[in-house]
Amino acid sequence: MRIAKSLLAAALVIAGTAASAQVKGVSRSDLSRHDLSNPGHEAIQVRVTLQPRAEAPRHSHPGEEIVYVLSGSLVYHLDGQAPSRLRKGDVLFIPAGVVHSVRNPGPGPATELATYLVTKGQPLLIPAE
Repeated sequence: MRIAKSLLAAALVIAGTAASAQVKGVSRSDLSRHDLSNPGHEAIQVRVTLQPRAEAPRHSHPGEEIVYVLSGSLVYHLDGQAPSRLRKGDVLFIPAGVVHSVRNPGPGPATELATYLVTKGQPLLIPAE
């Protein structure tokens, strides 16, 4: 299972963006992409829906991520921290380069708005071992 997740994460990087490939039970819709006033950086917003018991494998980003839960419940695991259970209306800040994963404990779908403030031209998703 771990090898499959690593291969899937590698495929996401090869695609150049997390939105270009799908993880089983996880759907992503690109909403917005704009250059920031800080040269070489951009803001990307993505709506992510995880079906019950779906999990996005461990990864990081080349910048910060801000998560806002639109519906359902999600459990985030950030390396070095206790798991965080987020519900509708909760917000989570993930610092640049911090390895993390997310899963939907169920019973229904969970949706988040993910906002990335990242270095332009780098893969949005960097797989973790």
